[in-house]
Amino acid sequence: MNPLEAIGLLFALLAATTVLGLTLRARQGRVARVFGDVVTPADVAATVAFGPAATLLQFSTELCARCPGTRRLLRAVAEQRPGVVHVEVDLTHRPDLAKRYAVLQTPTTLILDGAGRVQARVGGPPTRADVGTTLDSITQNTTSSSTLGSSHV
Repeated sequence: MNPLEAIGLLFALLAATTVLGLTLRARQGRVARVFGDVVTPADVAATVAFGPAATLLQFSTELCARCPGTRRLLRAVAEQRPGVVHVEVDLTHRPDLAKRYAVLQTPTTLILDGAGRVQARVGGPPTRADVGTTLDSITQNTTSSSTLGSSHV
């Protein structure tokens, strides 16, 4: 390989890794709507009950630099919304939970509805607006379902 080809290959590799890095970074903190398993406090060894409206289930580790800020944000959101609870689970000593819930980074937040069903997932630190919009959607769907259910009684 001549030096010109080597330099071209090096620049192509640099461009590809830059694009990949920017793409991954852009996806950090975005709320992904998912509909998954039902999670109970016993499943994650939580010492507090989940919220009747929603639960913000945060997975953290001891050495996570962004987890304390996420904890403050989620705790503040939960305090402002009736029926919403923030629960934090430290994965440092519970790698089984990381595997079970496919947590590849911390913080990872699962947003659960009042029945404990996973409604959304956030990899990385979430934004207050995205969490609020997701909670609004969950509570609106819950209200619509209960209204529909009571009209058929």
